[in-house]
Amino acid sequence: MTIFQKIIDRQIPADIVYEDDQSLAFRDLHAQAPTHVLVIPKRAIRSLADTADDDAALLGHLLIVARKVAEQLGLTNGFRTVINSGPDGGQSVDHLHVHLLGGRPLGWPPG
Repeated sequence: MTIFQKIIDRQIPADIVYEDDQSLAFRDLHAQAPTHVLVIPKRAIRSLADTADDDAALLGHLLIVARKVAEQLGLTNGFRTVINSGPDGGQSVDHLHVHLLGGRPLGWPPG
């Protein structure tokens, strides 16, 4: 069981900023920007590489949630969404998640 599943199950606390029947969004404890929220599906999916074509609606939903949370948190000057996939992609928790970053200018390339 991943740390994200434990957050979904309320076994460990998190600063939750959004929740619906399919997803949960909470502040990242290791923030890389003034606003850093993780948007996760409640259904356990290891990574973006492990999704199927029939996951399209859920993946779209996660991005819509990221937009809603950005609006809710006042990121009116812009924000970035990132999905890391696998070890070389920088994924550190084996549960699909969308990083929502904002609150400062974000450079490119990211790293």
